[in-house]
Amino acid sequence: MKKSLLLGRILTVIVFVFLYVPIAVLVVFSFNASKSRKIWSGFTLDWYRQLFHNQMIMNSFYVTLTVSIIAAVVATIVGTFAAVGFFNMKKQPRGVLLAINQLPVINADIITGVSMMLLFVSAKALMGFEFGFGTLLIAHITFNIPYVILSVMPKLYQLDNNLFEAAQDLGATWMKAFFKVILPEIRPGIVNGLLIAFTMSIDDFVISYFTAGSHLQTLSMTIYSMTRRRISPEINALSTLLFAVVLGLLLIVNLRQMKQNTPNKN
Repeated sequence: MKKSLLLGRILTVIVFVFLYVPIAVLVVFSFNASKSRKIWSGFTLDWYRQLFHNQMIMNSFYVTLTVSIIAAVVATIVGTFAAVGFFNMKKQPRGVLLAINQLPVINADIITGVSMMLLFVSAKALMGFEFGFGTLLIAHITFNIPYVILSVMPKLYQLDNNLFEAAQDLGATWMKAFFKVILPEIRPGIVNGLLIAFTMSIDDFVISYFTAGSHLQTLSMTIYSMTRRRISPEINALSTLLFAVVLGLLLIVNLRQMKQNTPNKN
């Protein structure tokens, strides 16, 4: 038993080393004064300065930020109302729809990306629908909605079923009861869904690669195209910033969830 436990811990350490040591090296060498990826020549921020003066990278940054914000907001609105609709359904159809909702989450990204690409190719043939910002945005909204639904549903299950009816009995309309009673109760789930959707959008590569077209690039696509030519310290700096942003968002989401799951002693 002890040998199995020790072996499990050793394997866990090896996995974490394999995953995070390359990231640590990348972060360290993003501050290296020389272009060498083997020799430390001193601390510098020059690569970050050059990064913010690189027009191609900055254009990709604006595209990524714009798509991520719009997709996260739209997916949060649609996903919240979809979750409320699922919650009010009967058990059997709700179970079927929730199972369908989880398909994009458990599917490989390449399957979702290729499927969306084929859909847009068909739309292009029928209606002259061109690949670009619109197709990229639709794809991001589509794969973000299931994450929002999965974030909001647990909060709906925690609701007191009598709150909504009590608000209506007191004279509130359906809309007013929803915004004044239900929405404040499920707000933590909505915020978590928004943060997760934004994180998934800003971090996506595969789906964006298949749906953005040839004239539009996100940050992840730009990094990929740059690494195919050569690995420059600017890529290290850009990857470090992306890692920091995604890590920060994930920490916020997890800390919020821990706070929500902690029982209130008052």
